[in-house]
Amino acid sequence: MPSIAWFPFSARAGKGEEGMAGSSVSGGGGSPPLFATEKPARMAAYAYQLFASTVFAGVLLVWLYRATHVPPSSSARRWAWLGLSAAELWFGFYWVLTLSVRWSPVYRRTFPDRLSRREEQLPGVDIFVCTADPTVEPPKLVISTVLSVMAYDYPPEKLNIYLSDDAGSIVTLYALYEASEFAKHWIPFCKKYKVEPRSPAAYLAKAATPPDTCDAKEWLTLKEMHKDLTGRVDSVANSGKIPEVPECNLRGFSQWNGNITPSDHPSIIQILIDGNKRKSIDTDGNALPTLVYMAREKKPHEHHHFKAGSLNALIRVSSVISNSPIIMNVDCDMYSNSSGSIRDALCFFLDEEQGQDIGFVQYPQNFENVVHDDIYGNPINTVNELDHPCLDGWGGMCYYGTGCFHRREALCGRICSQDYKEDWTRVVRKTEDVDELGGMAKSLASCTYEHNTLWGIEKGVRYGCPLEDVITGLQIQCRGWRSVYYNPARKGFLGMAPTSLGQILVQHKRWTEGFLQISLSKFSPFLLGHRKIRLGLQMGYSVCGFWALNSFPTLYYVTIPSLCFLNGISLFPEISSPWFPPFAYVVMAAYSCSLVESLRCGDSAVEWWNAQRMWLFRRITSYLLAAIDTSRIMLGISESGFALTAKVSDLQALERYKKGMMEFGSFSAMFAIIATIALLNLACMVYGTARVLLHEGTKGSGALFMQAVLCVLIVAINFPVYEALFLRKDSGRLPASVALLVFSLCIVLPLCILPTNM
Repeated sequence: MPSIAWFPFSARAGKGEEGMAGSSVSGGGGSPPLFATEKPARMAAYAYQLFASTVFAGVLLVWLYRATHVPPSSSARRWAWLGLSAAELWFGFYWVLTLSVRWSPVYRRTFPDRLSRREEQLPGVDIFVCTADPTVEPPKLVISTVLSVMAYDYPPEKLNIYLSDDAGSIVTLYALYEASEFAKHWIPFCKKYKVEPRSPAAYLAKAATPPDTCDAKEWLTLKEMHKDLTGRVDSVANSGKIPEVPECNLRGFSQWNGNITPSDHPSIIQILIDGNKRKSIDTDGNALPTLVYMAREKKPHEHHHFKAGSLNALIRVSSVISNSPIIMNVDCDMYSNSSGSIRDALCFFLDEEQGQDIGFVQYPQNFENVVHDDIYGNPINTVNELDHPCLDGWGGMCYYGTGCFHRREALCGRICSQDYKEDWTRVVRKTEDVDELGGMAKSLASCTYEHNTLWGIEKGVRYGCPLEDVITGLQIQCRGWRSVYYNPARKGFLGMAPTSLGQILVQHKRWTEGFLQISLSKFSPFLLGHRKIRLGLQMGYSVCGFWALNSFPTLYYVTIPSLCFLNGISLFPEISSPWFPPFAYVVMAAYSCSLVESLRCGDSAVEWWNAQRMWLFRRITSYLLAAIDTSRIMLGISESGFALTAKVSDLQALERYKKGMMEFGSFSAMFAIIATIALLNLACMVYGTARVLLHEGTKGSGALFMQAVLCVLIVAINFPVYEALFLRKDSGRLPASVALLVFSLCIVLPLCILPTNM
């Protein structure tokens, strides 16, 4: 059955020590451990293994039934049968891959209070924030993320924030300048009242009146200052011109001229706050973190390698300004939600017993704008709470591309060795002359700097793949470094989830295309990771790597059985057959366990149902088109590209999202596929049921029972599509052009695929 999630029951018993088989702590000698690793209780692990064994037995029986009941070659039903057999064979194989993701979970616990004994030895931390388009990623959104990481609970003289502006926009620099001024008030306020979260936009929007935890007058003053800040930034963003005030003439704005465009501009490096200078202080007289703006050079004839190129330029530029041994990168729409995230991450790197070979620490992705019972199934609690701890158990959580702390040496290509020991207190500044620093940094951000070098190959973030983050993390692990997944009770970072169906499907298409390209290249986990990473981790990577290959069997499964039901052709065993229980058990076990897992992870039953719908939509659209586009790229017909996901939605679309209404609104091949499958199954259900009742009666329906159930489930899960086709009148409904195309396809497809003489 195509909608089987194939998610076996988790072995996890709890987040803390309760239900855990044991807790191993690192540390040795005179230093106490900085983190602990916990595993589930043995009984829970045995229960999972028993459950997986019974499901696998059911899958084997399904395969056996298909192999021993093949229709004769003279029957046209044979081809539908063989296609269904191939689909079920793939689903079973893919389920075996997913076993690796749930086999050996581990959970991490940190002791950041113990770092206080090493306060003087804390390393410098460079934080990278990337933005590429001030229209898609509004400057006020970007600076809220920047301000949230500037206000970390960490010594400011050891904190350095870099903003990479790939559009080379003067508006973004102006917004960052305004943020640097606001930071002088915001940072002391956060530290004085222990504010959480430390994104001003997120914190100040949570309450209409001052909270009891802080002074009302100070809170109101900060709120008014932030309102003025966002007003000025929005005004400049709308006009495209910065105000003619003396301060703007002192901050490097003169470097812009009429010839600068997003795809053609020189290197621009501006140190807005130099944390090493005594005059760089907040309103309480304390030091401020270093704040740097960077727009790397771009030329139309030079490949800039998208976000990977931006991160590599940041690595080089930061090496002459701060050169901190720890690098953290975060997307511009994903603000820091916990002021202690740096200290938590350092617990892994600085642990003397088990921290020497940790290359990066990955925090999970979470979203702040997700509503209750989200129609798009955006909550990813099951992935964060169950899947990723199991990857960590195999020694290698993958690199997301955001919310990740890296050891600079590991990111720059160093191979892990037992005799390597990081110098956390090394000198970080090359020179005290800011002008000299700027000149050195500009040369490192030129578009020709990487010619005939190992950047993007062995050094820095990897080039040549839409998922540069994943392949970079895999390379780091293959050099001997471990990665750690840390999911604290208070989420480390919160971002913005897409709130329209088109945005989500396009985003998943890009991810799927990237994973498939990795799997079919020399960087496949089974090739690159051979004898370098564990087999379970290779299989874990391949779960995502083979997403695209699920599209064809899924598309087959949601069309052919329904069309056969319409024509009275049976493809499954009758209810009375001894072969019926294996099919029923596999389906019920997978669905029920998937539901239980979601409920235990905090999702509602409605969110689980919505996630099943999105599971189907992604497989028949994003995965399908990703497979097709990857084939075109491999054949040299087209080239790989990169599409930004919009971080803004119009107000009407946002209101519809909050009401649980899917957003369509425009013509899309993806929408046409979804609507065609939905309408085709509706027609098959109605006319197929009528045909059975009129010609065979209820006694003759046993052979078609499973196909009828499958058809009904597909119809039920597609209710929002029917609503968008027939009932809605708003601008988010399916457009008439899609409806016309869908109706035409639904008339033609049954005639083309299944002739009436079958």
